[in-house]
Amino acid sequence: MSQQPLAPRPLSDGEKKLREKFHEHIAAQSDLMDKLSERLLTVEMAIPGLYATVLKLVRGDKAAMAVNTALYLTFACWLGALALTLAALTPRKWLVDPTILRQDPKQFAAGLGLEDYFDRSALYKRRLVTGSSVLFFLGVCCAVFTWR
Repeated sequence: MSQQPLAPRPLSDGEKKLREKFHEHIAAQSDLMDKLSERLLTVEMAIPGLYATVLKLVRGDKAAMAVNTALYLTFACWLGALALTLAALTPRKWLVDPTILRQDPKQFAAGLGLEDYFDRSALYKRRLVTGSSVLFFLGVCCAVFTWR
């Protein structure tokens, strides 16, 4: 068996398309997080309004409720979730070196590579959206305990 390296061959059309789609997928991750954040923001704005409306409908003109720890926790969680979602939607400046595709992780302070930028940006947004979702769910759970 010969130890000769294989001769390079040009990429087929299918291989070129797969590489193109792979790179599009990497670049689109951050956009997907933005779309998810926009939908989450809509829900986070609607639920507290619905909560107040249901309170008014159920309790009538004398819609009042006891202010307790659960009520404070409910709105604190909802406010925290809203803040995290807005942070995910707010553009962030990243130091990127466009001449590098992938940077050594030890040298991120000098600038991210292009792939690193898309990966880190999506990861940053995903963490914020995940935290926002958890806080919002906790707020809904706390809202259950405000009805006495």
